[in-house]
Amino acid sequence: MGYVNVTDISQFIPPSAIQKTLGTWTPTIAYNVVSDVRSAADASFTLLIPLVLPGSEIALQGAKIKSIDVWYKIATAAADDFATVALNQVTLAADTVAVSGAAVDVTIDTAHDAAAERKAIASHKMTVTLDAEVFIDQDYAYFLSCVVDAAAGTVFTLFGARVNYTLRL
Repeated sequence: MGYVNVTDISQFIPPSAIQKTLGTWTPTIAYNVVSDVRSAADASFTLLIPLVLPGSEIALQGAKIKSIDVWYKIATAAADDFATVALNQVTLAADTVAVSGAAVDVTIDTAHDAAAERKAIASHKMTVTLDAEVFIDQDYAYFLSCVVDAAAGTVFTLFGARVNYTLRL
């Protein structure tokens, strides 16, 4: 019996599936493009992007995350800061054991590897690449967190994200 080994596959994550903290977010469709738009306000907010992929207890089986792309736009005024972009691994523990988390080492593309680049007025495609790819164990979950400190005039538009991975079943 054979197996599936797809080395270049991706999963789009729509803006509606991404959790957003603080601010007034408006689901929007304009020119056939769906987005969530945050009204201008001088406050920090966090994007929590879930990476929902198959995991397995069998070694070298399931999904192996390669990178995550995030599409967004900053308009009207640059953000005050966009320092935090972190990939988190959550360990889904056994009964009576606390769920725990840990940071995963990543590299951000050269156009976004500094907060000044991420917070600038522009349309952005930020790519976050894992330093060491690993097949997802069934006892782990992953999400990307992005913390943006918006200025009073910052309008932030989120278009979605994409997780790029290998699938082996």
